[in-house]
Amino acid sequence: MLHLTVLALVYFLPTIVGRHKSDALGIFIVNLLFGWTIIGWVIAMIWACAAENQIPARYAPVPAGRYCSRCGSFSSAGAHFCSSCGHAV
Repeated sequence: MLHLTVLALVYFLPTIVGRHKSDALGIFIVNLLFGWTIIGWVIAMIWACAAENQIPARYAPVPAGRYCSRCGSFSSAGAHFCSSCGHAV
């Protein structure tokens, strides 16, 4: 019984390694259907170990202060009125 458990863990090793990836279901399906062939198991393992494409986060730094909804400029942090147009912020 221990041998079957060890063999099952080795068989599904690509699924275990890639369980937190965004395409974990695809890795599981390839491993389940084609893992019995050595090539299918190796492909699933390479897919599980491959790095995911990360999309770089883009951000625009926001200046400390208050935004004027009328003219679109920023005033100082403690201002109650816009320094450009005088509108209440």
